[in-house]
Amino acid sequence: PLPAAADTFLHYRTSKVRALRAARLERLMRELVSGDREQDPGFVPAFLATHHAFVSTARVLRFLLPPPPPPPPPPPRGKTEGHDLSLNKNLRAVVSVLGSWLRDHPQDFRDPPAHLDLGRIRDFLGWAAPGGAEAREAEKLWEDFLEEVDPEQEEEQPVVWAGPPRAPQPARPDSPEGFPEEEGPQREGPELLDFSVDEVAEQLTLMDAKLFSRVRPCECLGSVWSQRDRPGASGVAPTVRATVAQFNAVTGCVLGSVLGVPGLAAPQRAQRIEKWIRIAQRCRELRNFSSLRAVLSALQSNPIYRLKRSWGAVSREPLSTFRKLSQIFSDENNHLSSREILSQVQTTGDPPARLPSKLPSGPVPYLGTFLTDLVMLDTALPDVLEGDLINFEKRRKEWEILARIQQLQRRCRSYSLRPHPPVLAALRAQRQLSEEQSYRVSRVIEPPAASCPSSPSIRRRISLTKRLSAKLSREKSTSPGGSPGDPASPSSSLDLPGPRAPVLPLSSPRAPLPGEQSSEARVIRVSIDNDHGNLYRSILLTSQDKAPAVVQRALEKHNVPQPRAQAYQLFQVLPGDREFPIPDNANVFYAMSPAAPGDFVLRRKEGARPAGSVPPT
Repeated sequence: PLPAAADTFLHYRTSKVRALRAARLERLMRELVSGDREQDPGFVPAFLATHHAFVSTARVLRFLLPPPPPPPPPPPRGKTEGHDLSLNKNLRAVVSVLGSWLRDHPQDFRDPPAHLDLGRIRDFLGWAAPGGAEAREAEKLWEDFLEEVDPEQEEEQPVVWAGPPRAPQPARPDSPEGFPEEEGPQREGPELLDFSVDEVAEQLTLMDAKLFSRVRPCECLGSVWSQRDRPGASGVAPTVRATVAQFNAVTGCVLGSVLGVPGLAAPQRAQRIEKWIRIAQRCRELRNFSSLRAVLSALQSNPIYRLKRSWGAVSREPLSTFRKLSQIFSDENNHLSSREILSQVQTTGDPPARLPSKLPSGPVPYLGTFLTDLVMLDTALPDVLEGDLINFEKRRKEWEILARIQQLQRRCRSYSLRPHPPVLAALRAQRQLSEEQSYRVSRVIEPPAASCPSSPSIRRRISLTKRLSAKLSREKSTSPGGSPGDPASPSSSLDLPGPRAPVLPLSSPRAPLPGEQSSEARVIRVSIDNDHGNLYRSILLTSQDKAPAVVQRALEKHNVPQPRAQAYQLFQVLPGDREFPIPDNANVFYAMSPAAPGDFVLRRKEGARPAGSVPPT
């Protein structure tokens, strides 16, 4: 007899799907409740996830929610049955959309203290679907929001999140040059590195997982995140800013613990470096890529990287581990290595039940990867097409990225780690050094030399200042282990001087990626060399763009008042801290080096100094 498999067969059925690529707002909102069987199944989730980019939540609800019906008259006989069925069908569609909205994006309705939008939904579901799953979801969310203002809950919060470390202190006159002054009496209790590698890494993972799970995906949208530096926008994207602050805090802890102790011999400082390498390795095992990158970024920063005597005393095994970990965030092929690893980890199942519950699910990703993808996507594709049509195809591509964030958030909630208050207290008490202090202290520890032969042989691109703070906050770093934070800020490094911005990855169709050049366009990142920070903005460069037009667009992106392109010179940043000046009136697309990342910096020309200033001789 033939094997059973020979009797089986596959039957394929062709299904027709209608995708709405662009439409006016009213048409998009009608599509939410159309109930069309041929509707693209991704339309509703894409609309709910990205609607903040083109319409407010309150306006969508005004369209969806009908007024309460009058008391029903005695059931009539005749031809009203068809009308009732149509009404019920529309109500069921609205109820279904609200159920998905409440389940997938509950924070859209958080508006303390009254939570008016959620109250309207509760009233509607109370008569349209009484006792249904959607009504129960609304009631549960209402109760959760009311419990958030409970004082007892607020008191418990610091146990989970210890807050950022202390702010940097100015140097005192009688201390070794460059070392910050210790404010007040010496802190009692163990220091951060007195705890075991597992304890530190697990507490970092616990904090990162909690903060990442609270991130509102809509705050990661390029159109939302790009508003963060505008006047009066300090409250924009608070959950993303909290993740940035945590990243900066971890980076600052590494810098402070390695550089902030004067008088250590090179072998002692090497022991601190080795311990942070082991903590980074443990974060990798815990699948915490956020703190992993923060630790690597600090170790690769100029103030620590240049300490050749300290690195020369690092043992061979931890040095080899450091090199391997750094390869995870290699910037080759648009950070392909870190993306592949994250994808592999994300697709693996949860640990078996028989294994210790301490094993995590995770992973906790580096949020900058998604931020840069979304910022680049927002830069490359228009919001509105000809005829004032909303480009919904762009929203679909954004939703693909936001859906990955939501999937990772669900897995982050399955970590089974418990807070350890002494470690959290040590994290908070760790001394912080500003970027300027870090480099000054580093030069005191080891005076400048011609080269650093004992430092790890990892390709360097940019300094700490250029790498740290803008990472998460901007997009994604250009350095091999680049990261988002700047240790200089105890609360948020978004506006600190110095940090260089991020490199963006993108899963969109044919929008060019940084470092990837299409036949006619390329996305580049431009910073301004000034006293307000060296932060990148992404712009789309076409094969027709001359230098003055590129400079003008970059100045406008940076919100420079009264921008004058002729007052600035454009330079391309090349590997090895080198720069290539783009000639005035040159075609930037063809003048730039195609082999180097698309990073540029604007500097004010000498002849364009403010009136009254004396040019240098």
